[in-house]
Amino acid sequence: MSATQYVALASRALRAQADPQRALEMKAYLRGQFEFLGIQTPTRRLICKSLPKLAPEPALLLEVAQLLWQQREREYRYVACDLLARHAKVFGTGNLPAFKQLLQQDAWWETVDGLSGVVGDIVLKEKLQGQPAPSVMDAWLLDEDFWVRRSAMIHQLGWRLQTDTERLTHYALTLASESEFFIRKAIGWAFRDYAKWHPEFVRQFMREHGARFSNLTVREATKNLSKA
Repeated sequence: MSATQYVALASRALRAQADPQRALEMKAYLRGQFEFLGIQTPTRRLICKSLPKLAPEPALLLEVAQLLWQQREREYRYVACDLLARHAKVFGTGNLPAFKQLLQQDAWWETVDGLSGVVGDIVLKEKLQGQPAPSVMDAWLLDEDFWVRRSAMIHQLGWRLQTDTERLTHYALTLASESEFFIRKAIGWAFRDYAKWHPEFVRQFMREHGARFSNLTVREATKNLSKA
């Protein structure tokens, strides 16, 4: 099946479930910036499961994602994120520029975070294989686009005790002075996630460096500490 055929099938299935009233609510939730079909996540994922399986080829999957990204309504991008996430293991460092390109198109937190999860899966896989993928994230950390910097900050979410704490702290301290809300939130989120697995590390880091971060960052970072 070609990328064009797959997107046509996906479009037909999605539009059959469109809910105009819910679409207005979803648009309002993202500050009126984007158009929606009005399809909730569980329904969208059921639709995705009903679609034919694609060959696990990076070029084909990225072509499909790029075509989905070109569609007007936001749900198409969520389908792309779901598709890429299911096939994360077939991608490598060489595919990360394509992910970055998608990430920067009409960027907002939901698509950035969705793609960042896949990027993180790719980087962790390559890291465990001794590949230099983490160095790509070092470059993303210094990118002029704050959405790319956010992606670098959160790409280790879900790594649990495989988290590279040296990079976690270096990335956080590098971004500490930024005033952008989505960067401050991302720093806190990264530490909040790691606190589930190593709360004392987060406590110690915040004791030593908490004054360098915004109240938002510290509040987010320490949310899970009271439960540990």
